[in-house]
Amino acid sequence: MQTTPGKIYQGRIVTLALESHRLPDGRTATFEIVRHPGGAAALPILSDGRVMLIRQFRPAVGGMVIEAPAGKLDNGEAPEECVKRELMEEIGYRAGRLEKVGTMHSSVGFCDECIHLYLARNLEEVPLAREADEFIELLPLSLNEALLLLVDGEITDAKTQLLLLHYSRVLNLQTPDGGSVYAP
Repeated sequence: MQTTPGKIYQGRIVTLALESHRLPDGRTATFEIVRHPGGAAALPILSDGRVMLIRQFRPAVGGMVIEAPAGKLDNGEAPEECVKRELMEEIGYRAGRLEKVGTMHSSVGFCDECIHLYLARNLEEVPLAREADEFIELLPLSLNEALLLLVDGEITDAKTQLLLLHYSRVLNLQTPDGGSVYAP
């Protein structure tokens, strides 16, 4: 297939481009790359220690997905502001404290999306402000319940898996004999 580098598609959320890049050995190759403005996600931690996940309709994977609240960065928006907005829209809580635990690239083979990851604490209820196309069910779970869903393959969303593992690490969850928290 003969390709000419440049923009192939410009959408509301992503841009698809053919780009030429110099390889480490000096050769040049053309790649299809999805450009995305990035996003932010948070694992909300309720006052009783449970985490608030959501089950949301995601047409890209053909159904409902269990995930942490998240959203796309608006033009010029700071990741902290994005995650605060998404928490209010999707679960009806305002975070009194956000702790950044890292960043992740969703699929480095073809996409530049970078998601900023937070733990959200000191939550205060506020009115929901969902968008018209959002179908969301709230899932308050203990961390162990959420980790078991991850291990059982019911949480397939990478940002959510990573947030749960970060929170587990933060709490240093282990059994007294040094075993895994994942054991039933």
